[in-house]
Amino acid sequence: MNLFRKNWTPSEADEWTVHDLVASILGVLAFFLGTIGVIGAFLFQLWGFVCLVVAGALTILMYRVIDPKLRAMSEAFEEKQQEYLDDLERTVRWESRDGH
Repeated sequence: MNLFRKNWTPSEADEWTVHDLVASILGVLAFFLGTIGVIGAFLFQLWGFVCLVVAGALTILMYRVIDPKLRAMSEAFEEKQQEYLDDLERTVRWESRDGH
């Protein structure tokens, strides 16, 4: 199992995998540590700054795990959206030529 897998097909990316679970856990930890870190940093506590650094690292790690899946799904959605817009444009042109 490769957490940093780069190549996803849209159908593979649409399925729930361990990547989604890991990204969810990393996201929750990053937000929690970021919140605690801000409080500690405002109080000028070393642990607050450490929490902020760890939260930043977890955010980057979460991004690296989940972004390839999101990109694959986004590309598939953009293709479907473009097909819909092309079909809509053809329909509108046909109706406007008839005068309806």
